[in-house]
Amino acid sequence: MENALVIGASGGIGRAVCAALDARGVAVTGLSRRADGLDLTDESSIERVLGALEGPFDLIFVTTGALVIDGAAPEKSLSALDPAALSAQFALNATGPALVLKHAVRLMPRDRRAVFAALSARVGSIGDNRLGGWYSYRAAKAALNQLIHGAAIEVGRTHRQAICVTLHPGTVQTDLTAKYASRHKTVTPDEAAQNLLRVIDGLATADTGGFFDWAGKEIPW
Repeated sequence: MENALVIGASGGIGRAVCAALDARGVAVTGLSRRADGLDLTDESSIERVLGALEGPFDLIFVTTGALVIDGAAPEKSLSALDPAALSAQFALNATGPALVLKHAVRLMPRDRRAVFAALSARVGSIGDNRLGGWYSYRAAKAALNQLIHGAAIEVGRTHRQAICVTLHPGTVQTDLTAKYASRHKTVTPDEAAQNLLRVIDGLATADTGGFFDWAGKEIPW
Protein backbone atom coordinates (compact mmCIF):
# COMPACT_ATOMS: atom_id res chain seq x y z
CA MET A 1 0.00 0.00 0.00
CA GLU A 2 1.53 3.29 -1.10
CA ASN A 3 -1.21 5.91 -0.94
CA ALA A 4 -4.31 6.16 1.24
CA LEU A 5 -7.24 8.55 1.47
CA VAL A 6 -9.02 8.79 4.83
CA ILE A 7 -12.39 10.52 5.03
CA GLY A 8 -13.22 11.74 8.53
CA ALA A 9 -9.59 12.23 9.52
CA SER A 10 -10.46 14.52 12.45
CA GLY A 11 -12.58 11.89 14.22
CA GLY A 12 -11.33 9.45 16.83
CA ILE A 13 -11.03 6.44 14.54
CA GLY A 14 -10.00 8.53 11.53
CA ARG A 15 -7.09 10.15 13.36
CA ALA A 16 -5.91 6.77 14.60
CA VAL A 17 -6.13 5.24 11.13
CA CYS A 18 -4.11 8.11 9.67
CA ALA A 19 -1.46 7.71 12.37
CA ALA A 20 -1.25 3.94 11.87
CA LEU A 21 -0.89 4.28 8.11
CA ASP A 22 1.71 7.03 8.48
CA ALA A 23 3.71 4.77 10.80
CA ARG A 24 3.75 2.18 8.01
CA GLY A 25 5.22 4.70 5.62
CA VAL A 26 2.02 5.10 3.64
CA ALA A 27 1.39 8.52 2.08
CA VAL A 28 -1.87 9.58 3.74
CA THR A 29 -4.31 12.22 2.58
CA GLY A 30 -6.74 12.97 5.40
CA LEU A 31 -9.94 14.90 4.80
CA SER A 32 -12.60 16.17 7.19
CA ARG A 33 -15.45 18.63 7.41
CA ARG A 34 -13.57 20.66 10.00
CA ALA A 35 -10.37 21.11 8.01
CA ASP A 36 -11.49 20.74 4.40
CA GLY A 37 -15.19 21.54 4.30
CA LEU A 38 -16.05 17.98 3.26
CA ASP A 39 -19.70 17.62 4.29
CA LEU A 40 -21.04 14.14 3.64
CA THR A 41 -24.59 15.48 3.65
CA ASP A 42 -23.78 17.81 0.73
CA GLU A 43 -22.86 16.15 -2.55
CA SER A 44 -21.51 19.38 -4.02
CA SER A 45 -18.87 19.55 -1.27
CA ILE A 46 -17.95 15.89 -1.83
CA GLU A 47 -17.60 16.51 -5.56
CA ARG A 48 -15.56 19.68 -4.99
CA VAL A 49 -13.12 18.26 -2.44
CA LEU A 50 -12.58 14.89 -4.12
CA GLY A 51 -12.47 16.53 -7.53
CA ALA A 52 -9.34 18.40 -6.48
CA LEU A 53 -7.45 15.15 -5.82
CA GLU A 54 -5.27 13.30 -8.29
CA GLY A 55 -4.79 9.82 -6.84
CA PRO A 56 -4.59 6.96 -7.37
CA PHE A 57 -5.20 5.67 -3.85
CA ASP A 58 -4.66 2.05 -2.86
CA LEU A 59 -7.01 2.56 0.08
CA ILE A 60 -9.98 4.87 0.44
CA PHE A 61 -11.41 4.60 3.95
CA VAL A 62 -14.57 6.40 5.08
CA THR A 63 -14.30 6.56 8.87
CA THR A 64 -17.22 8.91 9.47
CA GLY A 65 -20.45 8.18 11.32
CA ALA A 66 -22.73 9.44 14.06
CA LEU A 67 -25.05 7.73 16.50
CA VAL A 68 -26.60 10.97 17.81
CA ILE A 69 -27.39 13.72 15.30
CA ASP A 70 -28.80 17.11 16.35
CA GLY A 71 -29.54 15.72 19.80
CA ALA A 72 -31.69 12.85 18.54
CA ALA A 73 -30.64 9.83 20.59
CA PRO A 74 -31.19 6.21 19.44
CA GLU A 75 -34.85 5.27 19.75
CA LYS A 76 -35.84 2.92 22.55
CA SER A 77 -39.28 2.31 21.07
CA LEU A 78 -41.25 2.70 17.87
CA SER A 79 -43.16 5.62 19.41
CA ALA A 80 -39.92 7.64 19.39
CA LEU A 81 -39.41 7.28 15.64
CA ASP A 82 -39.06 10.72 14.05
CA PRO A 83 -38.95 11.32 10.27
CA ALA A 84 -36.37 14.11 10.53
CA ALA A 85 -34.04 12.02 12.69
CA LEU A 86 -34.43 9.05 10.34
CA SER A 87 -33.58 11.22 7.32
CA ALA A 88 -30.56 12.71 9.09
CA GLN A 89 -29.22 9.24 9.90
CA PHE A 90 -29.59 8.12 6.30
CA ALA A 91 -27.96 11.29 4.97
CA LEU A 92 -24.82 10.96 7.10
CA ASN A 93 -24.44 7.23 7.65
CA ALA A 94 -25.66 5.79 4.33
CA THR A 95 -25.99 8.33 1.54
CA GLY A 96 -22.79 10.21 2.39
CA PRO A 97 -20.36 7.28 2.19
CA ALA A 98 -22.08 6.02 -0.98
CA LEU A 99 -21.62 9.43 -2.59
CA VAL A 100 -17.95 9.38 -1.60
CA LEU A 101 -17.60 6.13 -3.52
CA LYS A 102 -19.50 7.61 -6.45
CA HIS A 103 -16.96 10.43 -6.75
CA ALA A 104 -13.92 8.39 -5.67
CA VAL A 105 -14.08 5.58 -8.23
CA ARG A 106 -11.91 7.62 -10.59
CA LEU A 107 -9.26 7.79 -7.84
CA MET A 108 -8.95 4.01 -7.58
CA PRO A 109 -6.24 2.29 -9.67
CA ARG A 110 -7.38 -0.18 -12.31
CA ASP A 111 -4.08 -2.03 -12.66
CA ARG A 112 -3.66 -3.26 -9.07
CA ARG A 113 -5.43 -4.08 -5.83
CA ALA A 114 -7.44 -1.24 -4.32
CA VAL A 115 -9.73 -1.17 -1.29
CA PHE A 116 -12.71 1.06 -0.55
CA ALA A 117 -13.91 0.60 3.02
CA ALA A 118 -16.64 2.34 4.99
CA LEU A 119 -17.38 2.01 8.69
CA SER A 120 -20.66 0.27 9.37
CA ALA A 121 -21.90 -1.31 12.62
CA ARG A 122 -22.98 -4.74 13.75
CA VAL A 123 -26.36 -3.30 14.75
CA GLY A 124 -26.91 -2.70 11.02
CA SER A 125 -27.21 -6.47 10.56
CA ILE A 126 -30.84 -7.47 10.05
CA GLY A 127 -30.08 -11.12 10.74
CA ASP A 128 -28.34 -10.30 14.01
CA ASN A 129 -31.03 -7.95 15.32
CA ARG A 130 -32.61 -9.60 18.37
CA LEU A 131 -33.18 -6.57 20.57
CA GLY A 132 -35.03 -4.09 18.36
CA GLY A 133 -34.83 -0.36 18.98
CA TRP A 134 -32.28 2.06 17.54
CA TYR A 135 -34.42 2.14 14.41
CA SER A 136 -32.80 5.01 12.53
CA TYR A 137 -29.17 4.08 13.15
CA ARG A 138 -29.78 0.40 12.43
CA ALA A 139 -31.66 1.16 9.22
CA ALA A 140 -29.04 3.64 8.00
CA LYS A 141 -26.20 1.18 8.52
CA ALA A 142 -28.20 -1.61 6.86
CA ALA A 143 -28.75 0.73 3.91
CA LEU A 144 -25.04 1.53 3.78
CA ASN A 145 -24.26 -2.19 3.62
CA GLN A 146 -26.64 -2.62 0.68
CA LEU A 147 -25.32 0.45 -1.15
CA ILE A 148 -21.70 -0.67 -0.90
CA HIS A 149 -22.60 -4.28 -1.74
CA GLY A 150 -24.36 -3.17 -4.91
CA ALA A 151 -21.62 -0.72 -5.84
CA ALA A 152 -18.98 -3.43 -5.40
CA ILE A 153 -20.58 -5.41 -8.23
CA GLU A 154 -20.48 -2.44 -10.59
CA VAL A 155 -16.99 -1.27 -9.60
CA GLY A 156 -15.69 -4.79 -10.13
CA ARG A 157 -16.55 -4.60 -13.81
CA THR A 158 -14.09 -1.76 -14.42
CA HIS A 159 -11.66 -2.32 -11.53
CA ARG A 160 -11.16 -6.07 -11.46
CA GLN A 161 -8.86 -6.04 -8.44
CA ALA A 162 -10.98 -3.61 -6.41
CA ILE A 163 -12.45 -4.60 -3.05
CA CYS A 164 -15.38 -2.61 -1.63
CA VAL A 165 -16.49 -3.52 1.91
CA THR A 166 -18.17 -2.27 5.07
CA LEU A 167 -16.46 -2.85 8.41
CA HIS A 168 -17.60 -3.04 12.03
CA PRO A 169 -14.87 -1.61 14.29
CA GLY A 170 -16.22 -2.96 17.56
CA THR A 171 -17.19 -0.62 20.39
CA VAL A 172 -14.54 2.08 20.27
CA GLN A 173 -13.84 4.62 23.01
CA THR A 174 -14.98 7.75 21.17
CA ASP A 175 -17.48 10.54 21.74
CA LEU A 176 -19.94 8.57 19.58
CA THR A 177 -20.09 5.63 22.01
CA ALA A 178 -19.37 7.31 25.36
CA LYS A 179 -22.98 7.21 26.60
CA TYR A 180 -23.92 3.92 24.98
CA ALA A 181 -21.02 1.53 25.56
CA SER A 182 -22.76 0.15 28.66
CA ARG A 183 -21.19 -3.21 29.53
CA HIS A 184 -19.76 -3.80 26.05
CA LYS A 185 -16.04 -4.37 25.85
CA THR A 186 -14.40 -1.29 24.36
CA VAL A 187 -11.11 -0.68 22.58
CA THR A 188 -9.11 2.48 22.08
CA PRO A 189 -9.13 4.19 18.69
CA ASP A 190 -5.52 3.09 18.19
CA GLU A 191 -6.45 -0.55 18.81
CA ALA A 192 -9.44 -0.23 16.51
CA ALA A 193 -7.30 1.26 13.75
CA GLN A 194 -4.79 -1.58 13.95
CA ASN A 195 -7.58 -4.17 13.93
CA LEU A 196 -9.30 -2.60 10.93
CA LEU A 197 -6.11 -2.25 8.92
CA ARG A 198 -5.28 -5.88 9.68
CA VAL A 199 -8.66 -6.89 8.23
CA ILE A 200 -8.11 -4.70 5.17
CA ASP A 201 -4.67 -6.26 4.65
CA GLY A 202 -6.23 -9.70 4.59
CA LEU A 203 -9.05 -8.98 2.15
CA ALA A 204 -9.09 -10.77 -1.20
CA THR A 205 -10.93 -9.79 -4.36
CA ALA A 206 -13.51 -12.49 -3.59
CA ASP A 207 -14.42 -10.55 -0.41
CA THR A 208 -15.68 -7.50 -2.29
CA GLY A 209 -19.18 -6.50 -1.33
CA GLY A 210 -18.82 -8.06 2.11
CA PHE A 211 -19.55 -6.91 5.66
CA PHE A 212 -16.84 -7.83 8.18
CA ASP A 213 -16.10 -7.22 11.85
CA TRP A 214 -12.85 -6.01 13.42
CA ALA A 215 -11.54 -9.59 13.55
CA GLY A 216 -12.23 -10.27 9.89
CA LYS A 217 -15.33 -12.41 10.51
CA GLU A 218 -18.21 -11.97 8.07
CA ILE A 219 -21.37 -10.49 9.62
CA PRO A 220 -24.82 -11.66 8.41
CA TRP A 221 -26.85 -9.19 6.44
